[in-house]
Amino acid sequence: MRAARNVLWLGLKELASLRRDPVMLVLIVYAFSIAVYSVAQGLKMEVSNASIAVADEDGSTLSRALTDAFLPPYFREPALIAPGDIDRVMDAGRYTFVVDIPPRFQADVLAGRRPAVQVNVDATAMSQAGNGARYIQQIVTEETRRFVARGTPDTELPVELLTRVRFNPNLQGHWFTAVMQVINSITILSIVLVGAAVIREREHGTLEHLLVMPLTATEIMLSKVWANGAAVLLAASVSLYAVVQWWLGVPVAGSVGLFLAGAGLYLFSTTALGILLATLARSMPQFGLLAIPVFVVMILLSGATTPMEAMPELLQDLMQALPAPHFVRFAQAVLYRGAGPAIIWPDLAAIAGLGVVFFAAALHRFRASLA
Repeated sequence: MRAARNVLWLGLKELASLRRDPVMLVLIVYAFSIAVYSVAQGLKMEVSNASIAVADEDGSTLSRALTDAFLPPYFREPALIAPGDIDRVMDAGRYTFVVDIPPRFQADVLAGRRPAVQVNVDATAMSQAGNGARYIQQIVTEETRRFVARGTPDTELPVELLTRVRFNPNLQGHWFTAVMQVINSITILSIVLVGAAVIREREHGTLEHLLVMPLTATEIMLSKVWANGAAVLLAASVSLYAVVQWWLGVPVAGSVGLFLAGAGLYLFSTTALGILLATLARSMPQFGLLAIPVFVVMILLSGATTPMEAMPELLQDLMQALPAPHFVRFAQAVLYRGAGPAIIWPDLAAIAGLGVVFFAAALHRFRASLA
C-alpha cells in the first residue's frame, strides 16, 4: 500500500508539473484538435480537384464529349492547350494530367480501328496519380463506348458486377485519416511527454531530491507512466468524441471504451519507450533527436498510412518488435469494423508483452542513470 501511495502522489506531482507547463498543454490541445481536423480535411487519399489539360488534335464531337466528361469534384475544369505545349506545361508542373487526343480520333473509332489516347501523368503527385489515371481510362472507355453505341439498343452483358463497400460506403478519405491522426498523436505525445518529464527532472535537479526519499526507481517510473499516459488518454477520448465524431462527423462503428482500454495498454508501452530514450539522452535537444526518428518510423511503417502487406516481408517482421503495428491493427478492427475482444486479443497480448520488455529495459537504464 505504501508503494501504491507513492506512485499515486508522484503521479499527481507529474500532473501538477504538466499543468504549469503551457507549452506542453498547448501541444496536447493542438495535436488532438486542430491537427486532427486539418489532416482529415486536407490530406486527400482519393482523387479530388485534380488539375487536367486536354490537347484536342481532332476537334470532333467525340473529342469534345471526352473533354466535357472530366467533371468536378474529381477534376478541375479542363484547360485546352496546344499539342506542342504538353512537355512545357508538364515540366512546369502546371497540370497533374494532360490528355492528348490524336487527329482523326473519331473517324478511326467509327472505322473500327483502335486509336491511342495519350495520358501524361505527373507522378510526383503520388496520392492522385495512380487513381486519377484509372479514372481517366474509365472515362475515355465509357464515353467512347457510349458514342459508338448511340442509336443502337443496349446489349446486356453476360456478367453483372455488384460492388459492396463495407465500413466506409462513400469511400471518404477523412473517415480514415481522422482516426489515424488520433492514433499518431497518441504515439508522438506519449513518447514526448514522458521523455520531457524525465529530462526536466534531471535538468532541474529534482531527481536528486527524489533519491533522498524512501522511493524506488520502479515507483518513480510507474508514476511517470500513469500520469503522462492518463493525460494523453484523456485528450484522445475528448478528441474522438468532440473532433472526430462531432466536428468531422465520422461514425465510429465499435466500442470507444474498448479502444481506450487498448490505448491505455499501448500507452504503457510507448511511455516506457519514452523513458528509455530519455535515459539515453543527456539533454532535451538530444532527446528530440532520438525521439523523432523513432516515432516517425513507428508512424510511417505501422500500417496507419500504407497497408503492412505492401511492405517487404523482412520489414514487416522487424516492425512486429514495436507496439505501433499491433495498436493500429487493433484500433482499425475496433473503430472501423466493430470487432470485439475475441478478435483483437492477440494484438493486445503483443502490446502487453512488448510493454513489459520496454519497461524492463527502461527500468534498468533508469536505475543506472540514478546511480
